Amino acid sequence: MVLSELAARLNCTEYKNWVKAGHCLLLLRGCLQGFVSREVHAFHRGLLAAAPGLGPHATCRSVSRCSPRARQAFMPRGLADKTGPEECDAVALLSLINSCDHFVVDRKKVTEVIKCRNEIMHSSDMKVSSVWLRDFQMKIHNFLNEFKNIPEIMAVYSRIEQLLTSDWAVHIPEEDQRDGCEDETRIYLTESQINEIEMELLKEKLQELYLQAEEQEVLPEEILNQLEVVKEFLRNNKDLRNGLAEDMYKLDSLHQQHEKLDSKEPGAQTPEGKT
Repeated sequence: MVLSELAARLNCTEYKNWVKAGHCLLLLRGCLQGFVSREVHAFHRGLLAAAPGLGPHATCRSVSRCSPRARQAFMPRGLADKTGPEECDAVALLSLINSCDHFVVDRKKVTEVIKCRNEIMHSSDMKVSSVWLRDFQMKIHNFLNEFKNIPEIMAVYSRIEQLLTSDWAVHIPEEDQRDGCEDETRIYLTESQINEIEMELLKEKLQELYLQAEEQEVLPEEILNQLEVVKEFLRNNKDLRNGLAEDMYKLDSLHQQHEKLDSKEPGAQTPEGKT
C-alpha cells in the first residue's frame, strides 16, 4: 500500500468524516445482526405458538419473506434472496426494524439513521462536513439509546462515541515516539485497518449505484456522473483501485447495456440523423 496516498486522503477532513461515519455504520451492522436474528426467531416462535396447526416446519425461508412489510424493506435493495440478518447490511437491518411491528422502537429515530446512511452512500465526492458529522453523531446516539438493555449494542455504542469524537492517525511502526497528549485524542490505526474500512464502504457505494442503475431509480446521466467521480478518485488512489476492479466492471457493463437500450427506443436518432 502506498502510504502517501492514504496520508493524502486522511489529510482531507471531509473525506475522513465520510469514512468515519461509514465505519460507524459498519460497527452498527455488526451489533444489530445478532440482535435482529434473535428477535426474528423469537417472532417466528411466537407465530407458531399462536397457530400450532401450522406445524413445526412452518418457518420462513428468508427473513425478507417473514411478512409483506418486511419483504418491502428488503426487496427494493436487492436483498430478497438473503437467508438471514448475518448477510444483510446496515440499511437492510434498519429497514426491517422500522417495518416490522415486532420491534418496539421510536421509528423516527430509525428513519433518521437510515437517512444519514443514504446521504453517506449518495455523496458524489465521498465527503461530508464536520457539521454533518456532529448531526449524525446525535442521531445515531438517539437511535442507540433505544437499546440500552441489549449488551452487544451498548458495547458498540462506546466504540462509536470514541470514534466520532477522536481524530484518526496512521500508526507507523518505525516511529517509536509519539506525543502522549495526542494519544488521548487520537485513534491510531494501521494502514491495512483503514484500507479495509475504505474498501468495504466503496464496495457498498458501488453496489448502491449498481442497484440504482438496475432499477432505474435515477437518470442514466446521473449514474454516469457519479461513476466518473469514483473512477477519478480511484485513478488517484491505486492502493484502492485494484481491489475494486470487479465492482467497477460490473457497473460499467450495466451502464453500457442501458446506453444500448436507450439508443433503440422510439424516437432515437439513427446513424443518418433521422428518426
